[in-house]
Parts: sequence; C-alpha cells; structure tokens
Amino acid sequence: MVLRSCCEWGFRASAVLKSEKKTTTIPNMPEPRPKTDETEKSQTKTTINDPSHLARCAQLAMVLEVAASPKPGNVDRDHDYPDTTFEHFLASAIGIYPVLEAAAAAGSEAGSRSEGSVGALIHAAARESLQWQRGGNTHFGAFVLLIPLLMAAGGSRPVSEIVETTTADDAVEFYRAFAIADVRTDSVPDFDLEESDSIVRIRGEEIRLIDLMRLSADRDLIANEWATGFLRTMRCADLIAKRAEGMTINDAIVCTFMQILAETPDTFIRTKFGREKAIEVSRGAYEIVSGSSDLESIISGVHEFDERLIREKVNPGSTADIIIGGLFLALVRGLVV
Repeated sequence: MVLRSCCEWGFRASAVLKSEKKTTTIPNMPEPRPKTDETEKSQTKTTINDPSHLARCAQLAMVLEVAASPKPGNVDRDHDYPDTTFEHFLASAIGIYPVLEAAAAAGSEAGSRSEGSVGALIHAAARESLQWQRGGNTHFGAFVLLIPLLMAAGGSRPVSEIVETTTADDAVEFYRAFAIADVRTDSVPDFDLEESDSIVRIRGEEIRLIDLMRLSADRDLIANEWATGFLRTMRCADLIAKRAEGMTINDAIVCTFMQILAETPDTFIRTKFGREKAIEVSRGAYEIVSGSSDLESIISGVHEFDERLIREKVNPGSTADIIIGGLFLALVRGLVV
C-alpha cells in the first residue's frame, strides 16, 4: 500500500527583549511554584497525552525514518528517485501536522464527530500531504497506521477497539483517500477498490473499514497490522528502543528496517514486481543481517544491497511504513533521539 516519513518545531518566547543594547524585562512575571511529586506526575501525564506532543512524535517518526541511511531501496538523505525526493517526504511530514494533531484530539472525543473519524482523518491526511509536495504518494501507508495509533495515544481506547469500531462511512472516506493518493494495491477476490462502483457497494453492504483491511490482510502489511492488533508495529517499537540504548538512532532504524525486511516480504514490492521478487529481496536482507549485532559489521553489504535495489527501482515501502509506526510508539513511550 505505500511509502512514507517530521521535524519537531518549537517556539520559545523570551522574557528578555533586546533593543539598541538595552535590556527590557517583562514585568510582573509570577514566581514559579515549587514542584511536588504529584504536580510532576500530572504534568508528565498531560504532556504525554497532549495532541500537540503526539502530533510532533508522529512528525519526528516520519522524518527520522526518511533520513535514516542506508535504507536499501528507499529514498533517504543520500539519494532520491527521479520523481520523489527526500525533500518531498520532509514537506509531507511537516505539512501534515494539523491532521495529526486532530487525530490525537479525536481520540479523547471517542471519534464522535464525523470529521474526527478514522476514515475522514486518513482522507484529510492524504489530501493535506499532496498540498505541500509534488512527489505523489509519500506517506499513505504511514497515515493508515498513524491515524488510529494517534487516536489511541490521545484517548483511553486501545487501538484494536478504534479500528474494530470503524464504519462503512470510514470505508468510503478511505476509498476516496485511496483514489487521490494513487496507491498501488493487489486486488482481492471479494472486493476491488479500483472498481468504479466501490462506494455504492460499500454503503449498500455496510462494509466497514476494518472489513476491507481483513480482506487484504494476507496481501498487504498495513492491512495486516489492522487485522492483527498492530503487533508488528509494537515489536518494531521495542526493537528500535532497545537498539537505541547502544547505538545511534540512525543505526537503530537501519538495523531494524533490515531485520523486518528479512523476516517479512514487503507487500509494496509484491504489488509492483510480484511475490517471487518480494521473497527474493527478503532473502537478500536475511543473508546480510544473519548473525550480525550492529550496523558497522554489515555496512558494506547494506550499501551493496541498497545500490542494487535502487538500480532495479525496488523500494520496500511497506517496511518503511512499519518503521514509522514503530518509531512513533517508541517516541510516545519516551525514546529520546
């Protein structure tokens, strides 16, 4: 289903205004209250669940993923594809902020408003991304993962419940997002999103978004995450956090990317080149990472693998989306870059 990747921008208001070498302080600033254990706990909880904080975690996850290098076959800070560049991914990740924040806020409202539903937010994300860059589908699969994860992080419902309670309206919105993002996908026996009467059938048969995902679960990594409770994404978060304790965040991401690719054939590759090619790429990744414990020991093999996939225009986009989801969860749990 995809591709991928933002910056965490902070603005500091200064209490000192400088003009012509004179310093003017803002008067009547209250003294800070002494912190107690209870206030610290309350502030920490508020920060973790704050929609702005969660949105920036999602942005940072997208930026860290696309910046990590070498990440065989995919756009990163060292190489582009002719029509899709590193800057396109950055623009998408930064421009999408309002939708990410809205998703985190919608989680606390139990998705009661239609504009705050999973499907509507995925549609809004796909549309907003295209307003900021001309590289096409950079992050569609990542949005499909991040929107329900943001809603879960911003509220009290588990992500499994959020996706299970999606509706036919969510499926219609997803279909519309799918169309504008120009996503590649394998058709399934019971349903084809490229059919012109898909919306009529979705509404007539009351097909929920989770139903669509289950139909595609054995053909698409992102749909499989929805159908299995985001288990691979959660494991990815654990792998990245553990590795980041002993290596740079770049190396932790690349090593985890290679491990996940070695374990599971990438469905974006399968859609473009077929099942055998996807298996071949995973086998190549496995041969590189087998028995390794760090990036330094396999770096030459990773570079060669990267050059080969770039030549063949084979990009493991679904694996990159899983990395983004894992990074988001790790950052929410406290990972510091």
